[in-house]
Amino acid sequence: MSGWSRRQFVSSAAVGAGAAAVTQVIGHSVSANELTEQGTSSAKATNTEELRQLGKTAHTKFAVNIEMWWRTLPFMERLEKAAEFGFPAVEFWPYQGKDIPAIAKRAKELKIDIAQFTAWGFVPGMNDPKNEDLVVKTIEEACRVAHQLDCRKMCVVAGNDIPGVSREEMHRQTIKALRRAAPIAEREKVMLILEPMNIRVDHKGHCLYGSPPTIRICKEVGSEFVKINWDLYHMHITEGDLCGRMKEGLPWIGYLQLADHPGRNEPGTGEIHYNRVLKEAYNLGYRDYVGLELNPTNELAAAKACKAADVW
Repeated sequence: MSGWSRRQFVSSAAVGAGAAAVTQVIGHSVSANELTEQGTSSAKATNTEELRQLGKTAHTKFAVNIEMWWRTLPFMERLEKAAEFGFPAVEFWPYQGKDIPAIAKRAKELKIDIAQFTAWGFVPGMNDPKNEDLVVKTIEEACRVAHQLDCRKMCVVAGNDIPGVSREEMHRQTIKALRRAAPIAEREKVMLILEPMNIRVDHKGHCLYGSPPTIRICKEVGSEFVKINWDLYHMHITEGDLCGRMKEGLPWIGYLQLADHPGRNEPGTGEIHYNRVLKEAYNLGYRDYVGLELNPTNELAAAKACKAADVW
């Protein structure tokens, strides 16, 4: 990868003598060209191993969001990049339109987990009564997809504002839909993680913001398989006090995600002290994946920054 230092193991004498020169190495003769190739291969092997260590962390298990990382590459190649960087897991957005059997096969070959994917997105809204039957049907289908991917969690979104309908009514309908979906999740042992957004930067016009209303929804649904996709980026913008809120909301946290603010980039680019926040999550007993749903300034820098955020 560009910018990554490479060690060269080429004899200057052999290089100076040209391609026809011969140098004795470990009891047999090799040409300067062959020696150069061997040196380059060694450098690549070393760099590959160093790269793979970036995703291996002491405390926090990161799941890289392959919708946002390596965007210029085909989807399947992003899986390979995540493995190349040493990340133990990935997450992605809607399962519809993706080759699920191919993803499952490649992830297994790469020994990389699918931490979570989106089962129900913004539109059509779960908060609209006319979509309730479709929500239930889709959760049934998405659970089958989750089993194919050996995945235990699926993100669901409440929906955008409906003109003329109060937020309380939209939340009530979200509860109603999730109550119908919860037995499916319980039967299939796949957790539904409801994600609140932020209104100030990214998701104006959405119906669910912050931890208090989302906790209320989860309480009303009353299932161990309906919890919160606790995106620390959204929570920071909406309510702040990340460590305090996380401690209060711990029983309802099903999954964590992160990005810094402003910019929604990797840790260290904004104002959130993620070393402290991730330490708090660890001390509270959170041991599941933390999704890297962020826009990397570049993937190498972002991977280094995420690894550095796990140091305390």
